[in-house]
Amino acid sequence: MREIDNPPNAASLLESMRSIGYTLESALADLIDNSISAQAKTINIEFRPYDDPYVALIDDGIGMSSDVLHNAMRHGSTSPIYERKSDDMGRYGLGLKTSSLSQCRRLTVVSKHEGCVSAFCWDLDVVIDKGNWVMLALDPADYEVLPHYNELSKQDSGTVVLWQNLDNLVVGERSVESALGEKMLYVRDHLSLVFHRFISSYHTKQRLSVFLNGAPLQAIDPFWADHKATQVLDEDNFTISGQRVSVKPYILPHVNKMSSSEVLHAGRSEGIKAQQGFYIYRNKRLIIWGTWFRLAKKDELSKLARVRVDIPNSLDYLWTLDIKKSAAHPPEAVRINLKRTVERIREASGRTIKFKGRKVEGSKTSPVWHEVIARGGVRYDINREYPMIVEYRNSLEASNVPLFDLLLSVIENSFPAEALYSQMAGDIRSGFNDDESMERLRELVGNLFSQLPKNSDARSRLLSTLHLLEPFSLHPNLTKDIVKEYEL
Repeated sequence: MREIDNPPNAASLLESMRSIGYTLESALADLIDNSISAQAKTINIEFRPYDDPYVALIDDGIGMSSDVLHNAMRHGSTSPIYERKSDDMGRYGLGLKTSSLSQCRRLTVVSKHEGCVSAFCWDLDVVIDKGNWVMLALDPADYEVLPHYNELSKQDSGTVVLWQNLDNLVVGERSVESALGEKMLYVRDHLSLVFHRFISSYHTKQRLSVFLNGAPLQAIDPFWADHKATQVLDEDNFTISGQRVSVKPYILPHVNKMSSSEVLHAGRSEGIKAQQGFYIYRNKRLIIWGTWFRLAKKDELSKLARVRVDIPNSLDYLWTLDIKKSAAHPPEAVRINLKRTVERIREASGRTIKFKGRKVEGSKTSPVWHEVIARGGVRYDINREYPMIVEYRNSLEASNVPLFDLLLSVIENSFPAEALYSQMAGDIRSGFNDDESMERLRELVGNLFSQLPKNSDARSRLLSTLHLLEPFSLHPNLTKDIVKEYEL
């Protein structure tokens, strides 16, 4: 037996690796990973669809020397089996090259480190022509005329990544302008979510500013942590192979406690129900989200549940993290621990949906409907002690009371449970939230008080308890105005 070299065909391998599955947004996310590892504080992403179209990323990180850049441009520059620094965002040593060449045929990287500039280029057409792993080393005359070099030259350090010959990026599109214009919307949304913990004002250690064609990205927090109705449950951390995995569950506000724009924002393009599940972070970078990893099904009662899971890069081998850092599968030891969290948070989400986001324990609010659990099912009965119902019933002649009770029973037995179930599965907010509904509430109260004498005990009781009655309890400001109006 003897050993022989059998290197891959450069052109064939590079062309094949372009089809790993990167999208424009995931490719740019890989570049931002490198910038974060390089301690960048500002990243500018520029799309130019006219003249000689290109995409460029410019950062103010520590940059790379010629030797470091030369190695970084090598495919498989760092083995995944080697231990990385705890804040290293890389994995296979392929991200820069593979992500970039998935979108373009010519990748150029210019970097400035300690005052020295170096630049290298992978051009797929050159590789095909030479039939070998031929990379271009650029001289000053070559890189000084490149887009955005002037910006780099004014910085103490940093890096420019330049994509040209954007074949895959614009394939099948009407024009470069339309392709880049439409895809920029996806890029903005994706990056604002994936790196929200870096660009958020709460990230004090390494606050990152990212600009897309000059416009700053705003963090998209999938947990709505700043919303006053968001519930943050106790952390449920555990240790795997001596490494800590942090698990923090959140319950989003009920849709009744969110504006229409907030509901759309929280659900993004697929709706709130589709976004439930685990949100897996690697070094605070979101890598996969909106899945229960087959530990549970997505349903309407758990749609408000989202769980933040932080894993260190030292556990990459357990999670089978892919090259694109867009997929990860938890091992059995992790699944067992996550299962416990799933059961707890789904129960909490169900309570929030059933009771419209209010804390039921100790609530003094008088509901119109009572939930009754019987024989393994759920039914809804009208609250016969609801003050308005009591007052109206008492005002009836004795001969009309049985008919009124029969009417209540008919309404109860005609409760549209299936329609409600369907609405809960979506992101539909209940009534009495818009201006027209508010006027209906005022009209309802007006009709009621017009039937009650001004100095009657019934009127006084109703005024003193109105703030505890649904749906008035959901609108305290409106209720205060109504009470002031009818106390006179």
